Amino acid sequence: MKHEGWTPEELSPAQLRSLEAFEVLLARHAVPRGMVAASDLDHLRERHILDSLRVVPHLPPGALAVVDLGSGAGLPGIPVAIARQDLTLTLSEPRQARAAFLELVVERLELTNVRVFPKPAEELAPGSTAVCLARGFRDVSGTWAIARDLLAPGGELIYWGGSTFRTDQAPAEVRIVAIRGPALESGGPIVIMTRQ
Repeated sequence: MKHEGWTPEELSPAQLRSLEAFEVLLARHAVPRGMVAASDLDHLRERHILDSLRVVPHLPPGALAVVDLGSGAGLPGIPVAIARQDLTLTLSEPRQARAAFLELVVERLELTNVRVFPKPAEELAPGSTAVCLARGFRDVSGTWAIARDLLAPGGELIYWGGSTFRTDQAPAEVRIVAIRGPALESGGPIVIMTRQ
């Protein structure tokens, strides 16, 4: 369900400061450690933060449990958690250095609605989440195979499709809605997937 009319400009000054602080942490810690490409250093806001925020109007309303699959440097999870403070967000990231960076971000930004899960997403409780987010995680079939077990009945996988995404790439058991909007760096649609 879409939050009609939501735009990034509607974020509070405190939320905007948090996003700016996150951008600084990405530049100081994530880029030098190879979590984000060095070539993206001057484009972190456009290529990563704003691209992550594209999903916000398409998240269901209400206090929900959300999992960011393979969170990496916290994209899209951290920007989403800042924009939607009513959500409880789990950042699943099994790589130790990246999980440590996520812990640093959560602590520095005082994100009380976020927890870091330093293990593979497959180890989370089955049926425990309303929404899974996946940006740069795996191909659509591999992502659905993990999300399917984590999602509660009626849950959604929200997938950043990329510029070459085609709807016929999704597994047959999945109902999809591909949302094409302003093309940012990923160049593709936001794809919402649910069980048929």
